[in-house]
Amino acid sequence: MKVVAVVGTYRKGRTIDTAVEEALRGARDGGAETEIIHLLDKHIEFCTNCRACTQTPGPDRGRCVLDDDMEAILDTLDQADAYILASPMNYYSVTALMKRFIERLVCYGFWPWGTGIPKMRLPKGKKQALLITSSACPAFIGRIAFRGVFSLLKASANCLGVGSIRTLYFGMVSINADDTLSEKDKRRAYAAGQRIAG
Repeated sequence: MKVVAVVGTYRKGRTIDTAVEEALRGARDGGAETEIIHLLDKHIEFCTNCRACTQTPGPDRGRCVLDDDMEAILDTLDQADAYILASPMNYYSVTALMKRFIERLVCYGFWPWGTGIPKMRLPKGKKQALLITSSACPAFIGRIAFRGVFSLLKASANCLGVGSIRTLYFGMVSINADDTLSEKDKRRAYAAGQRIAG
């Protein structure tokens, strides 16, 4: 089993990064091989909506005409059995880093010109995903007020053929510049990582 994490935070070593590291540690302790992709370190161009990648039928993802790191990222994702998609909440959504990545997942759709909506190439299967996000809002408010963040991350996981999705929300974090995850929250992330590896 291989678990690949895609991290859309601007602050390495902080809340989201720590949660992902703990989840990956749990997955490794559960017997999985793990890999982390920090989008901050990658060169990903904006999707131009040319839809060249959506025109060819078949189960394989389309190929993008842009020359950047995205093809290598997608090659890695295609080899994974489970995913962690993680981003802090920024202005009622994911970060711009994560949004840029998400928009490029259109290559998993077959969407020839003249059709209204794309058809996903990958049916929902046995792959799993853990979606992680955080904000300064308390958990009960954040889960209600920011539902759109999880909806966006879930739609992204669905593009990758995920059949089972779990979510983790960390509230009341990053209120202060030096805030870190509590030990309790680290344990939650670790346990979630073990579950997706099992």
